[in-house]
Amino acid sequence: MLSLGTTVLSVEDLTRAGDFWRAALGYVNRSEPSDDWVILDPPDKQSWDAPGASIALSVTGYPVHYPPRIHLDLYADDQAAEIARLLTLGAREVDFDGYPPDADWIVLEDTEGNRFCVIDTGERD
Repeated sequence: MLSLGTTVLSVEDLTRAGDFWRAALGYVNRSEPSDDWVILDPPDKQSWDAPGASIALSVTGYPVHYPPRIHLDLYADDQAAEIARLLTLGAREVDFDGYPPDADWIVLEDTEGNRFCVIDTGERD
């Protein structure tokens, strides 16, 4: 049986992207980054094959594609607070016109243009 282990994001600036994702998710470097690669793990992950999704950042030189074919969904109990926090870390709002009237998600992009959604998982009336 397969399980999802690591999602790899292409980046231009490994330091900037690593700083963003470590602060955004509270992740830590699995090991020292190389010049073009780093894997970020949840802080309580005991081994590379333990449960818990990791993110790898890879300097590839490939341009960002729009619209992206893949993106991350990040869950938030307090969506507004998390969006505000992510924006202070360097995330950017995406001018997205495809929101349905009852959307529980907001599209952002990281410092490298990789898109992700912040999903409101808080209680609803």
